[in-house]
Amino acid sequence: MDVYGSAMDVDGDNFGTCLTSFVDNGTVESHRYFLARRTILEMLRDRGFAIPNSEIDITLQEFREKFGQRPDVERLRIIAMHRNDLTNKVLVIFCGPNSVRVNFIRSILAQIMNKESLNRLILVIENPMTSQATKVLEGSSFKTETFQITDLLVNITKHVLKPKHELLTKAEKEKLLKKYNLEDKQLPRMSQKDAIARYYGLEKGQVVKVTYSSEIIETHVTYRCVW
Repeated sequence: MDVYGSAMDVDGDNFGTCLTSFVDNGTVESHRYFLARRTILEMLRDRGFAIPNSEIDITLQEFREKFGQRPDVERLRIIAMHRNDLTNKVLVIFCGPNSVRVNFIRSILAQIMNKESLNRLILVIENPMTSQATKVLEGSSFKTETFQITDLLVNITKHVLKPKHELLTKAEKEKLLKKYNLEDKQLPRMSQKDAIARYYGLEKGQVVKVTYSSEIIETHVTYRCVW
């Protein structure tokens, strides 16, 4: 018998278990939402929000059983409270495949305007936001962040080549600057638009400790100030 006979026939019609285990019979749409939502949950947890591991560890199959093959984006919304600050609450909204227009943004703001403790809004979009919608967001009292769904399919902080980033507290920042007799503007800079800065929601003036580890350089630590 051909050693490949158990995997497929001549026409490639019959796949063995070693190949079918890699075949995803579900929709691309549900898979994208699954990956993006998981990254968002990990991101919120890394920012200090109370996210149960059971939500992060849900499998693709469990996600599809819960939300379906074509998820209703309304059901994908996430509301989370910070572990150490009960006044800090975030809302995550998946905007779906439609263009994000001004009426949609106004509708969202009207819905959340009276929500207690809600002071941060994260929008996951699939298509560009119109200039009018952007202006309305910028003029609102909510701190708003926008992520393209394609940027959330992989958690960049898990990449093997990415160094470890740790946000310093105000006290730790002052201690660092005093130790080396520096001003924060003299530290190496990190753009607020940097992918890591966006992941952690870093603000201007905050300082992060960056630890590089490898077999060649072992461990190297540097500090960067967000600008």
